[in-house]
Amino acid sequence: MFEWSDEDLMVRDAVRGFIDKEVRPNLDALESGELPPYDILRSMLAAFGMDTMNAERLEADLAAEEAGEQKKGGGSNALADSMFLILNMEMAGVSLGLIASMGVSMGLTVSTIRSRGTLAQKRRWLPGLVTMEKVGAWAITEPDSGSDALGGMKTTVKRDGDDYILTGNKTFITNGPYADTIVVFAKLDEGDGTPMRERKVLTFVLDAGMEGLTLGKPFKKMGMMSSPTGELFFDNVRITKDRLLGETEDTGSDRRGGDSAKAGFTAERIGIAALSLGIINECQRLSIDYAKSRTLWGQEIGRFQLIQLKLAEMEVARLNVQNMLFVAMEAAKAGKPPTLAQASAMKLYSSRAATEVAMEAVQLFGGNGYMAEYRVEQLARDAKSLMIYAGSNEIQVTHVAKGLLAD
Repeated sequence: MFEWSDEDLMVRDAVRGFIDKEVRPNLDALESGELPPYDILRSMLAAFGMDTMNAERLEADLAAEEAGEQKKGGGSNALADSMFLILNMEMAGVSLGLIASMGVSMGLTVSTIRSRGTLAQKRRWLPGLVTMEKVGAWAITEPDSGSDALGGMKTTVKRDGDDYILTGNKTFITNGPYADTIVVFAKLDEGDGTPMRERKVLTFVLDAGMEGLTLGKPFKKMGMMSSPTGELFFDNVRITKDRLLGETEDTGSDRRGGDSAKAGFTAERIGIAALSLGIINECQRLSIDYAKSRTLWGQEIGRFQLIQLKLAEMEVARLNVQNMLFVAMEAAKAGKPPTLAQASAMKLYSSRAATEVAMEAVQLFGGNGYMAEYRVEQLARDAKSLMIYAGSNEIQVTHVAKGLLAD
């Protein structure tokens, strides 16, 4: 794949039409936190028939599983779905937080339940999540365990008869303040003195309103402000066994839940490349328009070589990130999706490129670029979050290097 197809471009234009009509008029309310993103996301899914399509696809997959004919891979491949990627890209260039909220709800939360849950658990929680009737959250990060999410985890569960008692808290949880359905990772305290870092990690599904579960208020953030992020507090939450994903403590060789988490990290980091491309595209578009319209010393600033250099470097970044995404898409279609190391490399490069392009766009706009009324100011704040989100870029270096040294 070396370019978007005509069908892809038609989808892109349709998405842009929806954004112009439904998103841009509400940007101020979204960015201030006055308007949560979920109704707009539901409207978007309905406008493109994705809610119905997702529901029908889920039911077909669950019916096949019930009949003992589970499809290999357990569902759709989002990376091979160009419509999904285009939607992510275009939305990221206008309101990155919207797409982040949707990605966690319909991506991480759904995929974890789908890969680890029993058939009954999938039927219980997935129908509401795949249409965004219900808002999902994926809770693994804690105050003292960001990049060391599994090893440094302190949230615990203890057996209490046939139930479990959950204690602890999570932070930086996307959708946390408004979540209906929450996937929570916690360490099993078996009372045998096993060191915390070595304890087994179990995964549970909680619903808002459970006794002892508190959803914190949205944080005030530098960027991605249209995506509510907050804390979750677990004060002796009683959890019945039907909320333990898979309804078994047997995690096989994956004692710490690393395989499940890594699968989520891989998908999330590949998604960062699409989000980065959306920001790069929008920064470049705005910069080109500004370079053509802004005059200085009697001529358009686009005639100055230093401005041309900025635009040229934006194009290099755009091509590089787009080509990385195309290669990953083709590999996924061929049944060879990127490894965690490759996904980390994509995330490392693309997030850095998006941040550099956005900051150069601010510089190109000069004083106007520093003003909130000009879009590049928001894009610069949003882009920076991509260097931290889904694992800081520093930890990506470690994963890329481990992948190289393992060969």
